[in-house]
Amino acid sequence: MPIYEYRCGDCGQVSSFFIRSINSPLDPTCQHCQSKDLQRRMSSFAVAKTVQSVHERFPTAGGPNKDYYSDPRNIGRHVEETFQKRGMEVPPSIKETIDAARSGEMPKGVD
Repeated sequence: MPIYEYRCGDCGQVSSFFIRSINSPLDPTCQHCQSKDLQRRMSSFAVAKTVQSVHERFPTAGGPNKDYYSDPRNIGRHVEETFQKRGMEVPPSIKETIDAARSGEMPKGVD
């Protein structure tokens, strides 16, 4: 049961259509402005990771990069990189938490 996504040429919004079967006919109409000027787009998807691939990507306590997390500059680095990859600003509350942790202050709620 696929979900197809289309971007409207008139309003620019994305509309999603849930179809019972790949062979089902579809005459998409923009869900925002009712336009028929739609272009099919690539939908987002997830990629499963194995435990091994995660361990290879990120350092572990006993691995070759065991001192990675000992360096306070690395606290929050993955979070910052993730926001950057997506072209987003790190929210001020998260930035404050990361900066506080780097200065030695424990984040709120962590004992």
